[in-house]
Amino acid sequence: MQDFRDRNRPISPATQLPKTWDFMETTFAALVAYAVFDLTSWLTLVVLVATQDSAALSPAQFQAIPRGWDSAASILGCASTIVVLWIAIGMARREFSEYLALNWPTRDEVMAALMITIILWLGEIVFKSPTAPSTSPYLPFRDIGELLILFVAVCIAAPIMEEFTFRGFMFRGWSESFLGPTATIVVTAAIWGAIHTQYDWWGRCWIFVSGIALGHFRWRSNSTWLTVIVHSGMNFFLFLTMRYT
Repeated sequence: MQDFRDRNRPISPATQLPKTWDFMETTFAALVAYAVFDLTSWLTLVVLVATQDSAALSPAQFQAIPRGWDSAASILGCASTIVVLWIAIGMARREFSEYLALNWPTRDEVMAALMITIILWLGEIVFKSPTAPSTSPYLPFRDIGELLILFVAVCIAAPIMEEFTFRGFMFRGWSESFLGPTATIVVTAAIWGAIHTQYDWWGRCWIFVSGIALGHFRWRSNSTWLTVIVHSGMNFFLFLTMRYT
C-alpha cells in the first residue's frame, strides 16, 4: 500500500505534467520573445557598425547603415525569438512541434488557402489607397547581395518567426483561455497589423485582414506550417511587385 505521505509529497520538476501557458503567461512570454528580437537586432547592428568604425555610435550612423545589415540583423533577431519560444515551451514540458502545431498541411489545404489569399490580393489591388506607397520600405540597396539578404529576411525568416509566435505560440495559449479561438484570431491579427509600423494605416489594415485569414487557416487545419507557407507566399509576391527605385 502506498504511504499517505507519498501521495501528499510535492511533484518534482522532473515529474511535472505538461501544461498549456495561460493567457497572462502566454502574453508575457510573447513580449519577452519580441523584446529579445529587438535587442538581438540592435546588438547585431551595433557590432556591424562598430567593426567599421571605432568611434562612438550616433543616431546619424544608424541612419546611414546599409540595408543589408538591417536585414541580417532581422534574421538573427528572428532566430533568437524562436529560441525564446523553444525555452518557454520546454518549461511547459511540451514538445516544440506539438505545441506550435507544426503539422504538414495537405495539398488541398494549401491550394484552398492560396486561393483565398489570391482573392485577398485582388481585393487589395482593387481597393488600394491612391496615396499608398508602392516602393519598398526597406530601401535603399547598394547591390544584389543586399537584395538577396532582404529576400531571406522577408520571405523566409520573418514568416517563420511571426507565424510561430502569433499563429503558433500565442494562438495555442490564448485560444485555450477565456478568449477562445475566434477572439484570438481577431486579437492576434490586430496586434500583427499594428506592429508593422513600416507601413501606413492602409497597409496595416490589409495586414490585419490577412491575419484574420491566417488565423482561420491555423484553426481549421491545425497546421502552423500552412500559415508559414501562405505568409511566405504573400511576402514573396510583395517582394516581386515592389519597385526598388
